[in-house]
Amino acid sequence: MKVPSQLIPGRLLRRYKRFMADVELGDGTMVTAHCPNSGSMLGCAVPGSLVLLSRSGNPARKFPYTWELVQADGCWVGINTALPNRLVREGIEQGIVAELQGYELIRQEVCYGSERSRIDLLLEGPGLCYVEVKNVTLIDGDVARFPDSVTERGQKHLRELMAMVESGARSVNLFVVQRADARTVAPADAIDPAYGRLLRRAVEAGVELLAYQARVTPEEIVLSHSLPISL
Repeated sequence: MKVPSQLIPGRLLRRYKRFMADVELGDGTMVTAHCPNSGSMLGCAVPGSLVLLSRSGNPARKFPYTWELVQADGCWVGINTALPNRLVREGIEQGIVAELQGYELIRQEVCYGSERSRIDLLLEGPGLCYVEVKNVTLIDGDVARFPDSVTERGQKHLRELMAMVESGARSVNLFVVQRADARTVAPADAIDPAYGRLLRRAVEAGVELLAYQARVTPEEIVLSHSLPISL
């Protein structure tokens, strides 16, 4: 996926109220950017970090800038949680995600489940495959970990996937690692032990786990290859 416009460099001053970040641009101008990430962004929101922003041409937007990338531990990290669904769909259509080939139709944000959820991707024909996509930015050595904060929403999604397996459908939880320095993926048990326990229960119940690493540059972000998952 090509980056839609030339990104604007700056230095992170602070991230606050979860969805806002103050950034100093190269000319010394301070702007407030939208932060499209609801997690803690542990290790990715250090003041002084080099960041890249996109700018919307929509005059109605209160904050025209959006924080897209941050340089952390020597590599670019994609922090925009709106992108992984598009990356996975693109990866399926281009044959990169080998495990999800052979379906005739891909639908996005489809309502499902007893807890009134929306599945990120629903693959149809033959059969149904529910795909929940999770963005991973937290690194621990060379292990990418999810989540970076307690996620009741993530636990709900696992319960919904388990219910779909019980109903006879295929369910997949797919981690997208938007950084190049990870060699494997694992649950962040120290941050959210309940999520880790439920993830292991989900696997026992038949939910499939996949992890794919994205190649992140200021010009493009694309799925590159699968990563092993350690439980």
